[in-house]
Amino acid sequence: MAVPYHQRTHTCGQLTARDAGEDVVLAGWVNSYRDHGGMVFIDLRDHDGLTQVKFNPQTDPNAHATARHLRNEDCIAIRGDVALRGENVNPKLPTGEIEVNGREVDLLNKSETPAFEITDRVEAGEEVRLRYRFLDIRRGPVQHALRMRHRITKAIRDYFDREGFLDVETPFLTKSSPEGARDYLVPSRVQPGHFYALPQSPQLFKQLLMIGGMDRYMQIARCFRDEDLRADRQPDFTQVDVEMAFVQQENVLAVTEGAMAYVFKEVLGVDLPLPLPRMTYTEAMRDYGIDRPDTRFEMKLIDVTDIARRMDFKVFNDPVQAGGAVRCIVCPGGGEMTRKETDGLTEEIKGIGAGGLPLTKVIDEGGKPALQTGIAKFFAGSLADELIAATGANVGDAIFFSADTEANVCKYLAWLRNVVAERRGMIPKDAFSFCWVLDFPLFEYSEEDGRWYSMHHPFTAPRDEDVDKLETDPGAVRAKAYDIVLNGIEVAGGSIRIHRGDIQQKVFRILGIDEAEAHARFEHLLRALRYGAPPHGGIAWGLDRFVMLLLGLDTIRDVIAFPKTQRAACPLTDAPAEVAADQLTELGLDLTPAAKTKLTGKDQLGGGEHVHKHGK
Repeated sequence: MAVPYHQRTHTCGQLTARDAGEDVVLAGWVNSYRDHGGMVFIDLRDHDGLTQVKFNPQTDPNAHATARHLRNEDCIAIRGDVALRGENVNPKLPTGEIEVNGREVDLLNKSETPAFEITDRVEAGEEVRLRYRFLDIRRGPVQHALRMRHRITKAIRDYFDREGFLDVETPFLTKSSPEGARDYLVPSRVQPGHFYALPQSPQLFKQLLMIGGMDRYMQIARCFRDEDLRADRQPDFTQVDVEMAFVQQENVLAVTEGAMAYVFKEVLGVDLPLPLPRMTYTEAMRDYGIDRPDTRFEMKLIDVTDIARRMDFKVFNDPVQAGGAVRCIVCPGGGEMTRKETDGLTEEIKGIGAGGLPLTKVIDEGGKPALQTGIAKFFAGSLADELIAATGANVGDAIFFSADTEANVCKYLAWLRNVVAERRGMIPKDAFSFCWVLDFPLFEYSEEDGRWYSMHHPFTAPRDEDVDKLETDPGAVRAKAYDIVLNGIEVAGGSIRIHRGDIQQKVFRILGIDEAEAHARFEHLLRALRYGAPPHGGIAWGLDRFVMLLLGLDTIRDVIAFPKTQRAACPLTDAPAEVAADQLTELGLDLTPAAKTKLTGKDQLGGGEHVHKHGK
C-alpha cells in the first residue's frame, strides 16, 4: 500500500519528544543508510532537517525488506510512530530525542549514484556542483542561503511598502542604452535588422515614472550586463531599484539607511547605528586609494612626497619630477614579515603593473625608532626621523611605498592594503562596516581617447554650485552621486538626476554626443524632460552582493539558485548554446565565420547606476 506522501504530517526537522507515540507521515530523501545486525536505520532528509527512521524485521517485515534496498538520495515516503531514543539521544540534531519506527515505506523515485556526496562540506569542484545544481541545492548551506535571500528580499519589500513606494515592473525588451557595459541584444523577428536590448538597469524607465507622477517607485529588478565576470558579478543579476520625486541627496540617503537598518534588524537581529559614516570621494582616494574603501581596519595611505623629493633615490625622484606622488602604508607588526613574504608581495604587485615594492622596517636603535633594511639607507640625515614622525610608525612596523602617477599609486597601495590586511589577520571577522562615499567627479578624462566619460552615467546631476563649470572646467564638476560601501564592496549606488533638458544637453555635448545622436538614442527621455519633469533621484542596491555580505560568503554564486560560471556559462543547461539554422534564418541573422569575428569596444558614456569604471 502506497504511503500518502501528499498528506505529510510533519517535516523532517519538526518532531520532538512531545510527539512520542504519534502516527506520522514523512517524505524526503535518504541521507544515509545503516544496517545494524538486521535492523535498518536511515536518516530521512528534507528542506527542514533530518529524522532517523528505524525498520525492524520482526515487527514490520515488508517495510524492512524495502528499506534494505534504499540508498542515498532515493526519494521516499514513510509512515510510522514516533518513539523516544532513550540513552541514544543525538544532541547535534533538533530531532535527536526521537526516531520513527517505520511501518510502511514507499519508494517514490530511485536515485542514481550522485555525482558528489550531499553534505554540508562538499569536496566536488564548482563546475560539477553547478552542472548538478539540483543536487547541490539539497545541501544545507545552499538551502540556508536561498532562504535567507528570501527573508532579506521580503524585508526590503516590507520596508519600502511601509514607506509608500509602489512596486512597478519595467520592460525586459527595450532599446539599447549605454550604461557602462555591453548590452545583451535580442533580434526582432517582426522587424528584421532591428534589436531589442535586455536592460542593464531600469534607469530611464524609473526616471520616466517620476516624470509621470508616480512619486515613489521600487522594484526587485532583473538586470543584464555583458561584461567580464568575477566573484561578485553575474551576466544576469538582481538589484533593488529605487526612485523618488521632489528630493535631494539627503532624502535618498535617509531612506536607504532606514531600509538597511530594517533589514539588519529583521533578518540578523542587529541594530545598525545610524546615520552611517560618510566621506567624500576625495577623502576616500586620499586615505584608501579607492572609492570603495574597506573601513574595518585602518592602515591608511600617507603622502610622503615632500620627504621623497629631498631624497637621493631615483625610484622616488623620477615620478616626483614628472608630477607624480610618493605615498606609503604602515603595516603594524610588519617588521616580523620574512624576506620570502615581502619578495612574494613584490612579485604580485608587479603583476598589476607596479615597478616594484620599496619598503623599510622600523627597529629600536639605542632607545629610539630607526629604519633598517630595504631602502633605509636612502633616508639620509634627519629624513628617517621625518618619515617616522609623518607616518606614526612604531618599532616593529613595516612601511611600504609606491612612487608613480597619483592614479597608479592609489591603485597599487589600495591593492596592497587589502592583501596585507587579509593575510595578516587584521580584518575583524563577522564585522559590518558601512560608509557612504559622496561628491564623485561628474566626469573623468581618458588620456587614451582624449575625451570625457561619465563617472556614473550621463543622467547624473551636477552639484548646483558647479553647474557654471560644465563648459569651462568639466573636470572640476562634482556630481550629486553617492555610493554605499560595506566591507570594501559597493552594495548600492545612485544619484540625483538631471531634470532639465538644457543641462542634459550640455552633459551630452561634453561627452561628445551631438544633438542628432542624442535625439536618436534618448528622444523618449529628452521629450519627457520638456513636460514639467520634477527633481528626482534614486539608488540601486546589488541584491546578490548584499545577501552575500550579510551571510559572510565569498561569491554571489552561493546566493543565486542557478548561477553561471566566470565564463558566463551555465553548466546545468549548457547555455549559451547554438540554435537551429532555421531559427537564425527567421531572424535574418548570418553567422558565417566572418560574422563571428569577435568585436571589442568601449562605450562612450561611462558607468551605470551601480557599476563604475574604478574596477566595479
